[in-house]
Amino acid sequence: MEQIQQADTHEQTLENLKYKLEGIVPEAEIVLKAEIAYEINRLKKEKNAVILGHNYMEPALYHSIPDYAGDSLGLSRISAEVDASRIVFCGVEFMAETAKILAPDKMVLLPADKAGCSLAESITAEDVRKLKEQYPGVPVITYVNTYAAVKAETDICCTSSNAAKIVNQLDTDTVICLPDEYLAQNIARETGKKVIYPGQGTGNGELKNSMIVWDGRCEVHDKFTVQDVKNVRKQFPDTLILAHPECPPEVVEASDYSGSTTAMIKYVQNSDADRYMLFTECSMGDNIAAENKDKEMVKMCSVRCPHMNQITLEDTLESLRKDQYQIEIEEEVRVRAKKSLDRMLEMS
Repeated sequence: MEQIQQADTHEQTLENLKYKLEGIVPEAEIVLKAEIAYEINRLKKEKNAVILGHNYMEPALYHSIPDYAGDSLGLSRISAEVDASRIVFCGVEFMAETAKILAPDKMVLLPADKAGCSLAESITAEDVRKLKEQYPGVPVITYVNTYAAVKAETDICCTSSNAAKIVNQLDTDTVICLPDEYLAQNIARETGKKVIYPGQGTGNGELKNSMIVWDGRCEVHDKFTVQDVKNVRKQFPDTLILAHPECPPEVVEASDYSGSTTAMIKYVQNSDADRYMLFTECSMGDNIAAENKDKEMVKMCSVRCPHMNQITLEDTLESLRKDQYQIEIEEEVRVRAKKSLDRMLEMS
């Protein structure tokens, strides 16, 4: 988790962005974005707001306005600890919901009318209830990339960085892991469990050492293929390939490293390689390049999340000015969802 020092003047904001984003973002865009970023940073002080920025935010936003930047787990922790009356979450809706679950006394703003998530929308609370009826007593582990109503039906949440650790800590032979099919398959391989799907494994002994998975997928990570790995290795043989655990298992297996967004950032920072290719949301590669100017991000990625892309500097300013797009969660749902998040944070 990175706490970011903000520039005090418009000139400093512009110079900082020019230094970090030269060669990544056109200069004319930097000049325009710096003006908006400065106004956001001025206004957030006036309104006692803290801005959280996910690693997938576009570079001009990521490197100018967040007080804290990181992955969903790190930002979840921060949302529960920050001393502010407002949290502006530059991410997608389920992330802003998580902040509201953990900090119900704060106003949580999402700078877009609807910044959804294909993965979060792949499962409902009713789906989880049916699975629990089908497999009574089997603990439900749910990825944080889900909405509050789903978290409320869950025993414990997880992230891509702590999922395997949590599975290994549970005193059970069988788990239900939702909703990302690929993440669950990658965790199953790491923890030595066999994969079964809803409706399977209901006979005696068939659930032994197994993981029941859902068929949800991230529309971004689902696009990466083994052929992409081969293409990179053919054109740039000295490139290290890093894949997010939401990628298909065969892509993860063919890559050099797999980890959460924060784990990938640390891997690049601590590695001696000259070239890297990230199989994840493409803005993150630009954000890492801006912080590691001695290392090259191979520009073969064109997979941009349409939901993350809805969060812009312009809309963030408008949201903060008007306290627009506030996150609200029914209290009964919030309390139940918080139990699954608290357990995750305790076990992490």
